Amino acid sequence: MANYSAVAGSMRKAFLTGKTKSLEWRRSQLLALLKMLDENRDRLTDALMKDLNKCRFESCLMEVDFVRNDLINALNNLSDWAKPEKVKKGLINIMDKVYIRKEPFGVALIMGAWNYPVQLTVAPMIGALAAGNCVLMKPSEVSENVASLLDELFPKYFDTDCIKCVCGGIPETTALLKEKWDYIFYTGNSFVGKIVMKAAAEHLTPVTLELGGKSPVYVDQGCDLGIVANRILWGKVTNAGQTCVAPDYIMCTKETQDVLVEKMKATLGEFYPEGPAKSPYYCRLITDRHYQRVKKMINGGGKLALGGESDDSQRFIAPTVLSDVTFSDPIMQEEVFGPVLPIVPVKNEDEAIAHINEGEKPLAMYVFSSNTSLVDKMVNNCTSGGLVVNDCLMHAGVPTLPFGGVGNSGMGCYHGKFSFDTFSHKRACMERGLKMESVNSMRYPPCTSQKEKTAAWLLKKKLKSNGPMSYVPYFIFGTLFAVFLKIFFAPESSIYNIFSK
Repeated sequence: MANYSAVAGSMRKAFLTGKTKSLEWRRSQLLALLKMLDENRDRLTDALMKDLNKCRFESCLMEVDFVRNDLINALNNLSDWAKPEKVKKGLINIMDKVYIRKEPFGVALIMGAWNYPVQLTVAPMIGALAAGNCVLMKPSEVSENVASLLDELFPKYFDTDCIKCVCGGIPETTALLKEKWDYIFYTGNSFVGKIVMKAAAEHLTPVTLELGGKSPVYVDQGCDLGIVANRILWGKVTNAGQTCVAPDYIMCTKETQDVLVEKMKATLGEFYPEGPAKSPYYCRLITDRHYQRVKKMINGGGKLALGGESDDSQRFIAPTVLSDVTFSDPIMQEEVFGPVLPIVPVKNEDEAIAHINEGEKPLAMYVFSSNTSLVDKMVNNCTSGGLVVNDCLMHAGVPTLPFGGVGNSGMGCYHGKFSFDTFSHKRACMERGLKMESVNSMRYPPCTSQKEKTAAWLLKKKLKSNGPMSYVPYFIFGTLFAVFLKIFFAPESSIYNIFSK
């Protein structure tokens, strides 16, 4: 095992030279990442096939091109994201320069996940590099082929003083977490997330935790259940259900359930005409341990309505639907994270809302309905990391939306500019001159009643009125006050010379 104290120390030394703060360095490393993706597309998709039996279409759509588009977005907007942000100021600061400066934290540890081993490793790295951080990447050892490939490629493309890749399992991860990092970004399950957060707390290191949970689906009566079946099953069979925001279970009325099951049978026939076992477009479970865990869930409650086939030699589990499941059944006690989909009959949306609110806050929530009042009711009475109405997963592909959990499903967010913001310290800055001391002396002792009145007048805020003309008095007064200061306290003013003595 490497000396990770020395590794972290050398990276911090490189960061302190200041070279990662320049936009030129950031852009050069992002372009190097783009070159790595473009020159190794075939090798990356081959590694994904070996690890997850992920077909090229899904590998490109959900992994390589996903991060490539995020990367292009960062390159196109880097200058705007990085420039100081002007902020509003009051009368007391009207002559000051106040702004927010976006600065890198330092050396970031990024711990990727195995289910989307390219996307969930590279996407947070884009934000870290764009923000000017050094990055130590720890890909998941479970997706061993992708991890091995990234370990090989990193030193060929990146500044090795500032960007490194470390492979290994639990011992290596444990050793890394003992070191002091300036930021930790972890994607995985809540059990390990707590370990990461505890380790970070030892050094008061800020963290982003991208976790998971049981993402619910509510299907309202009156929907086009053929379309609903297509969209829910696509969200479930993608990556064989090994997706953190995959629909975990469905809630609907008993009558809706019976029709929906029939529609799902038709949908799967269209998705896989020769059956999912023979389809080149259906993934496999990542490991034997994970396969056995999900396989047990087929008998985890309710009745087998669809699927149920499995093949130990291939770690294959067919898309499976269980009907008439109850909230107390074993399958409802943990995240499925596989291609088994339970349906729980409920009386109405009120029962669904009550159940969602009784449990941990999910990473995503899906509502299928054409009734805007019902949708508003679900949205306003439940909390989740993300929400999609009449589809699944698709919010994760919108770069202008933050992606992240809440509570047990995670903390923090990323994607697009949110990734840059996550890895940036927002430094509050104020610059003022050494002149005009007669004005500034108002805050110095002795504290007279006149000073108190003047300070209260300058600092007092009023509630805004709703009228369009409510801002006019402030605009006029602010303009006149600025002119007053410019005339009477400018360096060339004779009055200024009198007060500054």
